[in-house]
Amino acid sequence: MIGVFDSGHGGLTILQALTRRLPARDFLYLGDHGHAPYGDRDAEEIYQLTIAAVERLFGRGCRLVILACNTAAVALRRLQQTWLPHHYPQHRVLGVLVPMVEEVTGMPWLADPATTPYRGDARSIAVFATRRTVDSRMYAQEIGKRAPSVRVLEQPCPKLAALIEQGAPRPEWAHFIQRYVAEMLAANGGQPPDAALLGCTHYPLAADLFRAALPAGVRLLSQPAPTADSLAAYLDRHPGLDAPGSGRVKFLTSGEPQRVGAMASAFYGARTPFIGI
Repeated sequence: MIGVFDSGHGGLTILQALTRRLPARDFLYLGDHGHAPYGDRDAEEIYQLTIAAVERLFGRGCRLVILACNTAAVALRRLQQTWLPHHYPQHRVLGVLVPMVEEVTGMPWLADPATTPYRGDARSIAVFATRRTVDSRMYAQEIGKRAPSVRVLEQPCPKLAALIEQGAPRPEWAHFIQRYVAEMLAANGGQPPDAALLGCTHYPLAADLFRAALPAGVRLLSQPAPTADSLAAYLDRHPGLDAPGSGRVKFLTSGEPQRVGAMASAFYGARTPFIGI
């Protein structure tokens, strides 16, 4: 069984792609709705909450956990390098950053930029994300390591994830998306980027609105499909981490299950019967 963790609903867009790509695998989703949103918390608190959630999923039989949360991703490297080897050396935790950087640069994560130079078409990439993700600069830094010639335009979208999570009317989403796209274009002297990356797991639900707001010809990249493809390849390389099951999917929450489940189906595209923890 594979664990999938997010602070709220957004990770369900990743889970949906994972179940479609790997229909024979069993998944256990944990939403830490009781402590959401993470974006208002400091890095140490996010780290401790992430460890607690990962450990809970390990305790329920998951040897592999996907952090389907860009905010929690700020804790991933520290977790992988310090906590995991000492406490669960046979377990693995993966995130959504690596698949997106590979997708946008066309370079494998472990490739050496000195010997495998960037040959992609994109010379500028806009990253739309929460303010916490933008402030972390994780996309700019990792894209820069593999494609230093590419200009990364990071655009915070401070209200969008909350509007989507709360089920606000789509015209309200569109209003803010148009504003954020306009701010990004103004910061780039009116020139459109070659590609735009949706760096929040909530944003796939608004992908059509981003596409409508962006100038024609801008390539739009979203996290679910690359994450699912990356996980499938990882399991091929590490077959001992998880075995095919019966395609079961279970949902856990630290919040109020009935309230959480009522909103979550829009993210997952199907019924989501959450159980409280």
